[in-house]
Amino acid sequence: MLRIITQRADARTELRRICDRTHDEQVVHKEATVREVLQAVKRQGDRAVLHYTTEFDRLTLKPEELRVSGSELDAAYQQVSKELLNAIRLACRQIEAFHRQRVPKSWVQFAEDEVVLGKRYTPVDRAGLYVPGGQASYPSTVLMNAVPAKVANVPRIVMVTPPGAGKTIHPAVLVAAQEAGVEEIYRVGGAQAIAALAYGTETIPKVDVITGPGNIYVTLAKKLVYGTVGIDSLAGPSEVLIIADKVANPVHVAADMLAQAEHDQMAAAILLTDDSVLARKVVDEVARQLMDHPRRLLTEKAIAHYGLVVVVESLDDAADLSNEFAPEHLELEIADPWGLLDKIRHAGAIFLGCSTPEAVGDYLAGPNHTLPTSGSARYASALSVETFLKHSSLVQYSQTALQKVAGAIDALTIAEGLHSHGESVRLRVRGNPSPEP
Repeated sequence: MLRIITQRADARTELRRICDRTHDEQVVHKEATVREVLQAVKRQGDRAVLHYTTEFDRLTLKPEELRVSGSELDAAYQQVSKELLNAIRLACRQIEAFHRQRVPKSWVQFAEDEVVLGKRYTPVDRAGLYVPGGQASYPSTVLMNAVPAKVANVPRIVMVTPPGAGKTIHPAVLVAAQEAGVEEIYRVGGAQAIAALAYGTETIPKVDVITGPGNIYVTLAKKLVYGTVGIDSLAGPSEVLIIADKVANPVHVAADMLAQAEHDQMAAAILLTDDSVLARKVVDEVARQLMDHPRRLLTEKAIAHYGLVVVVESLDDAADLSNEFAPEHLELEIADPWGLLDKIRHAGAIFLGCSTPEAVGDYLAGPNHTLPTSGSARYASALSVETFLKHSSLVQYSQTALQKVAGAIDALTIAEGLHSHGESVRLRVRGNPSPEP
């Protein structure tokens, strides 16, 4: 049953509990398993990848079966409906258009005395995309990871995804990958897939950045290989926080909460409202919509453990509680969402107004749906083009410019006890001749 809380102190306690829901005692044991997988793949390459695929996924693959063939890629187009293909193409266009606005520009600034300063952006050489799979298919996740990498002009993009029954990958996933410009795809998942991307094997190339969500084993593997490669984030279970007032439709609010809860049994769905009548109607509506829900058991568990309705004194109080929670998804189903926006400091993505369900952002609005979770929106942001770029500083000084700052550099190098740092400037300023050959 979805709970209603009216006391601010109780609400804060419950929100903290929900935010910390991934900190369970099983993580230490799982991390030990992941370390073992990483080391084995690092030492044994394909052999370890195939071994763990058999052990964890109950699928026996040959090395030559790891990469999805061209004929499989071609056949995928024959297995999706025209409506789905058109939807994938629309989403691809929308996502690309949004991310093209985010591409940072290299720049150079010319200052006095022929001083040149600047910043240069270049893509990583290789990006690895992890797409969850097995019994489910997530073409939207393919697009959200692949399109920004393509916009960033990454020269080589590879994708890994666990196969389902019969060693197959859902055709919608294969079509989405090709529409986004990715054709190098490997049928492997779990920690062994992350290890293969981080260290490289005989078949799967080593990459520079790994992006994409996965289960706890995938997340731990990304955490442990960070430093060897870059990563986008450590994604936890999904969450939505809805701030609603009397103009909100309880049927819609309930549907939005269930849309999050149906992800998995650890997903969180939270409503903050200043209308006690709306709160009760939403609780009743959630129960009604759950009755015939195709994922009822899983969704009910999520609602029971991590569903919450809080009745607050004002929308300002709701904004304060939301900022403490720092939700992955924030919906403002209120009469004046833009009026409250200035009070929102922490959220992965913000959906404004009663006609903007979070599902719009999940699929094709354009902004990325790979977002910070578990309170990390306090300091982190969505996956973007910048995830696949790095920047280098550009610095050029003339002899005149160096002469002007030589004294200050000398003082700083003396203070730090770094003789040769200072000498590298002093020698240039004095104009000492080059040593005899």
